[in-house]
Amino acid sequence: MYERPNVIWLTLDSVRADHTTMGGYHRDTTPNMERIAGREDGDWYSECISHGNSTRISTASITTGTNPSRHGVRGNRVVPDELKSLPEMLSEAGYHTACLSRSANSSMGFDKGFDDFRWISSSTFLENVDLKTMVKYGLNLRKHSAGFTTDTSKYATPFIINDMSKRWLKGYRGREEPFFMYLHYNEPHRPYHPPLSYIDEYTDEIGMSPEQAIETAMDMHRNMMEIVANGCKFTDDEWEALKAMYDAEIKYTDYCVGRLFDYVDSMDWDNDTVFVITADHGESFGERGLLGHRLVLHDSLINVPLVTTGIKDSILEEHDLVQHSDVIKTMIEMANGESDQIDGFDMRKKKREFAVSQEWESDKTLDRLLELNPDFDDSRYHRPLLTSVRTKEYKYQKSEVGSELFRLPDEDNDVSEEEPEVAKELDETLVGWMKEKGQPISSGQEGEEFSEAMKEQLSDLGYLVD
Repeated sequence: MYERPNVIWLTLDSVRADHTTMGGYHRDTTPNMERIAGREDGDWYSECISHGNSTRISTASITTGTNPSRHGVRGNRVVPDELKSLPEMLSEAGYHTACLSRSANSSMGFDKGFDDFRWISSSTFLENVDLKTMVKYGLNLRKHSAGFTTDTSKYATPFIINDMSKRWLKGYRGREEPFFMYLHYNEPHRPYHPPLSYIDEYTDEIGMSPEQAIETAMDMHRNMMEIVANGCKFTDDEWEALKAMYDAEIKYTDYCVGRLFDYVDSMDWDNDTVFVITADHGESFGERGLLGHRLVLHDSLINVPLVTTGIKDSILEEHDLVQHSDVIKTMIEMANGESDQIDGFDMRKKKREFAVSQEWESDKTLDRLLELNPDFDDSRYHRPLLTSVRTKEYKYQKSEVGSELFRLPDEDNDVSEEEPEVAKELDETLVGWMKEKGQPISSGQEGEEFSEAMKEQLSDLGYLVD
């Protein structure tokens, strides 16, 4: 048996921890993840805090093991040459590395170092999806997607990711070197349009039909910025419709996670396999007056699910703080690789006292909201760079605009004046952290302009790309 395990890392897009079964949600949205976490070698961490509130920032932290202000990725900036990527680190440790991703951000420098890499989008579908997978997907469009439609934003692709990854995994069996496979499902990212087979999963609990709920979700997706600029004026039924469609997408994605995990588990590997299931960030449903995942570092955006199997001897317990860089550090150490670049802690050796998240890209969003509504109150939000220090009891956040202290779980009322000593202590923690781990590795490395394919997919997902 090899000492170095295979590693499969599965990132789900836009999943908040409190909408999962393990997170105590009132809907059983993630029975497969709960089942996997409940295995003898499985673990669920309820306090996993992402490094950022958006895919690009968070993914850069996952693929380098560094913090946002250190890697500097935002806009069209790519990972600096001074930083090694996770696949490069694992390649140096003797791993074969592979990535299948639905996220356009994955092609913005995050493909560096992968032996096998495919970015799946409507524009790259014919080029990057195997013919057998295309045919199977076409025959299952109603079960695994929105049926036949010209609206590419409605298509779900976990089925494609699963089918292609299974084919790759078959090819890796029997190789002498272990492998690292990174998979990025784009679900349940907006628009909240579950496959037709899941569209009525929760609509019997709300005051709308499946068709009405879908239309509400699509209208929000198309007009999100205008809706936020004007105060998110939804009725109770409309809020419930949005959540029902979002939760149905999570339920479908969890089904695909379970299918992939069971396939991997059934294979006769020579060495152990570490399986990681997490999310890049969460999603807002009115918290701080917002939708989507912008502007703030509220727990709805940074507290994400984390399920692992195969990490032996972890000293962390379910409610301990953990960040993606800790999982990365642990993986590199298990692979006998060089981990000095990683800003996290080996989960088998040390627990963290606080977690840090950062927000880089608020200027463009706030300017757009003010353009749509000059009366929009932007004073409620920070301009970049916003840095949050989160402990079990408190969240302290600071930018050039000012600072706030929240006593969790309340993130609406600033208690800095009530608890000045706590604010002072966490401010000192933040300043010390910035000096030690938050300094940029370089002055910034501009990437190429977004390709038309990237612009198309990012536009489908509701991003500002101009």
